[in-house]
Amino acid sequence: MSTKIPRSHRPRVALVLSILFAGLGQLYNRRYIKGIAFLIIQASFLIAFADFINLGLWGICTLGTIPGTDHSIYLLVYGILALLLLTIAIFLYVMNVLDAYRQAQKIRDGWQAPRLMESIRAGYERSFPYLLTMPGFFMLIFVVIFPLLFAVLLAFTNYNLYHSPPRNLVDWVGFDNFVQLVTVPIWKQTFFTVFSWTVVWTVVATTLQITLGLFLAVLVNDKRVKFKKLIRTVLILPWAVPGFVSILIFAAMFNDTFGAINRDIMIPLLGEGLPWLTDPFYTKIALIVIQTWLGYPFVFALFTGVLQSISSEWYEAADVDGGTRWQKFRYITLPHVLYATAPLLIIQYTTNFNNFNIIYLFNQGGPAVRGQTAGGTDILISWVYQLTFNNQQYSMAATISIIIGLIVSIFAFFQFRRTRSFQEEGNL
Repeated sequence: MSTKIPRSHRPRVALVLSILFAGLGQLYNRRYIKGIAFLIIQASFLIAFADFINLGLWGICTLGTIPGTDHSIYLLVYGILALLLLTIAIFLYVMNVLDAYRQAQKIRDGWQAPRLMESIRAGYERSFPYLLTMPGFFMLIFVVIFPLLFAVLLAFTNYNLYHSPPRNLVDWVGFDNFVQLVTVPIWKQTFFTVFSWTVVWTVVATTLQITLGLFLAVLVNDKRVKFKKLIRTVLILPWAVPGFVSILIFAAMFNDTFGAINRDIMIPLLGEGLPWLTDPFYTKIALIVIQTWLGYPFVFALFTGVLQSISSEWYEAADVDGGTRWQKFRYITLPHVLYATAPLLIIQYTTNFNNFNIIYLFNQGGPAVRGQTAGGTDILISWVYQLTFNNQQYSMAATISIIIGLIVSIFAFFQFRRTRSFQEEGNL
């Protein structure tokens, strides 16, 4: 049976009680099971996490006070976890207060509370999508948000080889790392050199692989070409070999001393080999060639699928109007292909911006350059790796990681918004 409550029921009382302790407002509304559940949740949270949250908040504020005893990085981790727990707790607390107040308003207006089973069934139906997504949400917190917060906070510390716990404490330094990156000569020179090469690498390598993939796709799609299936299979074969295997094979082929490129091609033609792995200029050329080889099969397969969806009537109409091959390509093929694949092509650019594998596996970012903390072919992401694992400049690596994240996010955001496929998504 429904529980009858006098119309003098006061929402403000429910509001104050729920603020004092979660669940009291629901008990005032005579929603006993819900109220007891909130009471148990808050009591359990306080008993289980009060000390940990206290330690975490102290740790993230001070990063320790006694060298050799307090571990600054552990305290930073505890602090982040404490903040995440507090965020979840505050969210539940606010939901508890709003629930008590709104339900008290409905009761004052004459609303009759449903029976227990009806209430459970209605609550289950309302919360079903959230129940399904909750495991993924918690996974997202600890797999994505927690490492992201750790990296961001690390960029505002002086965590490096000389400020490494437990022997030494780590301190908060504000924006000093960002300032040093663009003012201290060794950092400034290295940063702008690596950043410039990263942009050139991204634009040239990605554009070449897209251009080659598009050219081959259009060529093979021509109706005069025979054995299309065989040709497409052969052209996609580089995609079938794991990328790291291809890169290691290319590294051996481009070896200055015994590589097949110098031994069998350059020396017979030019009389001497080229310093593919010891001169930054030639290493960069080799990297761009290899990335074009590795990347074009995906673009070729993508464009091939799109080209086959273009109606032949469009080309026939262009023939009737006297359109040339170039005009048909420019006004029919290219717009159609770019419209359908623009988001994936943008992802190609952002992927190459952070393409660590080829830079590291081919020559470990080398050759070395005097007066720089990065190799001659290091891009930003491989420089971050060098700073982290070879130079123990953890805070500076985190600073550069934030810059990388901002660049990629801003580029992807604006480019996705400019693509017609995303602009017209809401009209579908």
